[in-house]
Amino acid sequence: MQTHKTYTVDEAKARMERYCAYRERCHKEVLQKLKQLRMIPEACDQIIHHLITNNYLNETRFAQAFARGKFRTKKWGKRRIVRELKFRDISKYNISLALKEIPESEYYATFDALVKKRLGQLVTEKNLQKKKKKLADYLLYRGWESEMVYETVREIR
Repeated sequence: MQTHKTYTVDEAKARMERYCAYRERCHKEVLQKLKQLRMIPEACDQIIHHLITNNYLNETRFAQAFARGKFRTKKWGKRRIVRELKFRDISKYNISLALKEIPESEYYATFDALVKKRLGQLVTEKNLQKKKKKLADYLLYRGWESEMVYETVREIR
């Protein structure tokens, strides 16, 4: 029979402080981690309260860092970022603050760069309809606004 290590509230607090200090976390991730540690709901609430009061856990900061990171490294559009933040139970208010982290000019420049990059990859595609569909699918999957995507696709000759 396998025995699982049990943690006192203080041990769990220390572990979660390290967990949150390593990188920004959302409440949902922290709660999942506490459940993995087999903490009872009362202890989870107490630990989460401690993390928030001591600024280890801050959902606004998480949302902003998440939006910046996914936009800059993975070139995600706002739709994908919003969807992923909602999946992590981030509030509408924090989602709107997070989107403000993405400069408008940088957003459009990144979109144009992605379009150029993908069209470069699709040079061998002779069928114009297939080329347009592949470009649209590529951009929509990354969460770029459909209006922007279809406007760009219509301009391709």
